[in-house]
Amino acid sequence: MSKRKVKETHMPVGECISQYGYIFQVQMILRERFCHQRLPEKPVGMESQHKHLLELLRRTAVHGESNSVLIVGPRGSGKTMLLNCVLRELLEVKDVNKNVLPVHLNGLLQTDDRIALKEITRQLNLENVVGDKVFGSFAENLAFLLEALKKGDRSSSRPVLFILDEFDLFAHHKNQTLLYNLLDVSQSAQAPVAVIGLTCRLDVLELLEKRVKSRFSHRQIHLLSSLSFIQYLDNVRSQLSLPQDFPDTNFYDEWNDGIKTLCEDQSVVDVLQRHYNSSKDFRSLHLLLMLALSRVSASKPAIKPTDLLEASRVCMVDSKANILHGLSILELCLIIAMKHLNDIYEGEPFNFQMVHNEFKKFLQRKSHSIHNFDKPVVIKAFEHLQQLELIKSMDSSTAKIQKEYQLMKLLLDHSQIMEALQKYPQCPTDVKQWAMSAFG
Repeated sequence: MSKRKVKETHMPVGECISQYGYIFQVQMILRERFCHQRLPEKPVGMESQHKHLLELLRRTAVHGESNSVLIVGPRGSGKTMLLNCVLRELLEVKDVNKNVLPVHLNGLLQTDDRIALKEITRQLNLENVVGDKVFGSFAENLAFLLEALKKGDRSSSRPVLFILDEFDLFAHHKNQTLLYNLLDVSQSAQAPVAVIGLTCRLDVLELLEKRVKSRFSHRQIHLLSSLSFIQYLDNVRSQLSLPQDFPDTNFYDEWNDGIKTLCEDQSVVDVLQRHYNSSKDFRSLHLLLMLALSRVSASKPAIKPTDLLEASRVCMVDSKANILHGLSILELCLIIAMKHLNDIYEGEPFNFQMVHNEFKKFLQRKSHSIHNFDKPVVIKAFEHLQQLELIKSMDSSTAKIQKEYQLMKLLLDHSQIMEALQKYPQCPTDVKQWAMSAFG
C-alpha cells in the first residue's frame, strides 16, 4: 500500500519536470524568434523591388558602375530587411564577397560630417593609412580614402556600398557636405561607389540642396505596407507556433492547437485589430507577443486571452496621462484652464496670464472648495508643468518677453485629460465638473 502511494506521488513530479523542460524550450525558441529576427529566404510581397535593388547593386559590385538609390517607406515596412536580403544574396557570389566593402552609417549616430568620416575610415580599416595626415577639406579626405582602396595595379578600385540609414537626418548636416561628396563620387565615376539611402520621409528630396539633388540619380524604391488584417493575424499565429522539429509531438500539437484557438478568440482579435490600426510594424508586434509569452510558466503552460489583453495594456500605456496622476490639484486646475482656452481659441497658443485669469474665474465661482493660491505659487506650478514637458514654449526669443506673457502650447489632448481626471485619487467634484463643462 505504502509503495503504491510513493509511486503515485512521484508520477506528477516527473511530469512536472518534463513539462517545465518543454516550457523552457518553448520560451527559448520563441524569444529567439522575437529578438533575433531572421531574414526570410525571399522578401514576401516586394519581389519587383528586390529584383530592382539587386540588379542595381550587382552592377556596382561586378561591373564597377556607380549608382545611387533611395528606399522610401514607413517604419516597419521592411526597408532594412529588403536591403539585407539583397546584400546577403550579393555577398554569396565568391568574387563579390572578396571585393565589396559595405559601409553602414546612421543619421542618429553620425550627427555631423566629422564623425561620419571617422566612421567611414574605421569601417574601411584605413586608420593606419590615414594616420596623422591633415586634409584641407572633406572632399580631399574622402578622395584619399577611396584612392587607398585601389588594388595593386592601381587601375581598378574596390567597390564601396555606402548605406545611409535615416537618410533625411544627413540632409541637416552643415552644407550637406557628406551627401554632396558621396553623390559627386558616384556621379563622376572616380571609384565604383553605390549610395543607398533609407528613409521614411516621402518629401526627402525637398530637403536636398540644389547641388546635391543634381548629383542624385533620382532612383527611388517605394515600399508601402500592403499587409491586410487577415495576413497580420496569420503572421501572429505563425510567430507563436512551434516548429515541426519540436522534440515532443504531443506537446507540439497541444501548443499549436492552443495558439489556433487563441487567435480565434474575439477579445484577442480586437486587441490585435487595435495594434494593427496603430502600427503594422512587426517590432511592436514582437514586443506585444514577448510580454504575453513572459506570463507562461510550468503551472500555466499556455498563452491565454487575458495574457494578451494585459500585454496590450502595458504596451499601449500612455506615459503623459500617467504623469497627470502625480500632479497637485493646483497643477491639475491649470491644465483644465488650458484645456478650456484651447476649446475657446481653437488650439491657439496661450500665456500664463490667460491661464491665471481662467483659473481665477473658477475660484470666484467655487471659492469654498479650492484654496485661493497666491500668484507666485501659481507661477511655480506653471513652471513645473513646463519642466514636465506637458506644455512647451512657442517663443524662440524668451529673453525679451516676461515670463507671464510667453506663448505656450498644451501637449495633451482632451481625452488624456478626462481619462486622468477619472483615475485621479480623491479629485474634488467641482474640479471634475469644471473640466466637463463646455467653456470653463
